[in-house]
Amino acid sequence: MNTTTTPRAGRRGSRIGLGRLGRLGRFGTATAVAVSSAAALLTFAGSASANQFYGGTLHPGEQRCVQQYAAYQVRGDGQATGQGAKFKIQYNGATVAGTGSPGLTSGWAAELRTSLGTFPGAGYYTACATNNGTADTNVRLQLRTDAEFS
Repeated sequence: MNTTTTPRAGRRGSRIGLGRLGRLGRFGTATAVAVSSAAALLTFAGSASANQFYGGTLHPGEQRCVQQYAAYQVRGDGQATGQGAKFKIQYNGATVAGTGSPGLTSGWAAELRTSLGTFPGAGYYTACATNNGTADTNVRLQLRTDAEFS
């Protein structure tokens, strides 16, 4: 048995079948707009003043890296416990000369600045810590760029 339902007189066709969605009202619409606006802000937010950091344990042979865009200067800092770790800064996939630690070390820092003529150019920089030792090491690695340090 087939039945056909027709809308009653005086009702708008756009509201039939929408249930609660058709009755969001001002509060629901405002909430939906606020949520979508917040999502858009998070999607398009840049990395300005957002230094990159890693802190954790590296097992022998493991490496951790952090990456960030730099327009005119970059600085990497690292600390390691135990036997230490090897640190470096990379640009375009290659280690920047003079930024790698000579071997396992417990403390490291490297800076590349336009004002000193050591900054290769704008782009994405990567700081890495590698455990080349035979025991676990706790590592703290930080990469800061541009206005994040002076």
